[in-house]
Amino acid sequence: MRTTERTEIISTGGESAWAIITEAVRGAHRDYTEGPVDKAILFLAIPMVLEMIMESIFAVADVFFVGKLGSDAVAIVGLTESMLTLIYAIAMGLGIGAMATVARRIGEGDQDGAARAAVQSIIIGILLSVAMAVTGVMLAPRLLAAMGGSPAVIEQGTSFMRVMLGGNVAIVLLFLANAVFRGAGDAAVAMRVLALANMINIVLGPCLIFGVGPFPRLGVTGAAVATTIGRSIGALFALYLLFRPGGRVTISRRHIRFDPELMKRIAQISASGAFQVFVGMASWVGLVRILSKFGSEALAGYTIAIRIIMFALLPSFGMSNAAATMVGQSLGAGKAERAEQAVWRAGLYNLIFLGAMGVAFVLLARPIVGIFTTEAAVIPYAVDCLRIIACGFLFYAYGMVFTQSFNGAGDTLTPTIINIAVFWLWEIPLAYILAVTFGFGPHGVFVAIGISFSTLAVVSGLVFRRGRWKERRV
Repeated sequence: MRTTERTEIISTGGESAWAIITEAVRGAHRDYTEGPVDKAILFLAIPMVLEMIMESIFAVADVFFVGKLGSDAVAIVGLTESMLTLIYAIAMGLGIGAMATVARRIGEGDQDGAARAAVQSIIIGILLSVAMAVTGVMLAPRLLAAMGGSPAVIEQGTSFMRVMLGGNVAIVLLFLANAVFRGAGDAAVAMRVLALANMINIVLGPCLIFGVGPFPRLGVTGAAVATTIGRSIGALFALYLLFRPGGRVTISRRHIRFDPELMKRIAQISASGAFQVFVGMASWVGLVRILSKFGSEALAGYTIAIRIIMFALLPSFGMSNAAATMVGQSLGAGKAERAEQAVWRAGLYNLIFLGAMGVAFVLLARPIVGIFTTEAAVIPYAVDCLRIIACGFLFYAYGMVFTQSFNGAGDTLTPTIINIAVFWLWEIPLAYILAVTFGFGPHGVFVAIGISFSTLAVVSGLVFRRGRWKERRV
């Protein structure tokens, strides 16, 4: 049995729910390849869910404060977030490669190999983010115009987009470092990192947007500055923790060097993972482009609803990430059946959570939307979008877990192919046909989103049962 001085085998004894939560948040080192699967999932999932809640608060907090500035300001956030899809795709793709490689090495008991994988992932991330920052700062107004932004949106939103794109290195490093922690099973550490970044963003956001006290009034740009500062401090803290002795992954000076062969292997997994995420995110760009035909009010309503929906879905990604870590470490330990069992159990837990959130969103859509906007022209679009997409939550629950489980095994190609088929060949054409050809307007776009994500869940489940992901070598 693989173990280290500070690693605990997950006990089979009965603990109360509160004891499990406390232990999970405390973050003691455990061997997730041994002991009861249910308990292992919970120890991983609880801090991962809390981490994703922190990430969702990032989005919700920004749109909450920016919503006070009017529909044009919200539209700026929506358009910029759409253009950030490439950065998020690369960051998440690199995170997938880092997480899968680190988890496999930890499962094998190779902590030195895990540290080397972390360093190579970070080097790749820094190189790519610098190139994207220069390009984004130079082309910001053109990008807003290409997305269909009105002259007022372009004028107000250029500085917002420049700050967000120029500071993307913080996004990339934060995603990467936390992916390393998750792959190693140090989910509680990733949670603390994002909690710090989130706290700074929430405090600075209103100060810089509205000019509270000694802070300048920067309007919508203030939201970008606050977010970038928060994420930058979080990323620096995460790097500090990776270099501090005592973690499951500890980077030392001897690890800081180019390793072309290892970098190539990680890049291969990450490239497919990044394209997988990009396919899904690029579909949002296509949807926003279709929605922009119907005015700022429809776009603002959609932006608010999607931010609320992400508040529910991001915690579910936490459960999905727990399954991915279990898959990677279990396969590294040569326990493929344990990996499969973990996926089905995580899917069930996700189903219970998202089912409850879906019911709440359908029944309470109007008062929930009312928290974020009081504009009469925006509310109906946001309510319609929220209710329609929430109806598919039961499907999404398993779909997210299946997708992340493929990634945890290092099989990033399978979900990439599924994403292309579902989002590019199905969702976008369907949205255009329903919204424009059949004349349903924004309602047609919302229906297309619900249908496509349900389709993704069904297709992913069928492919998962075939079991080829168990044969992937990382």
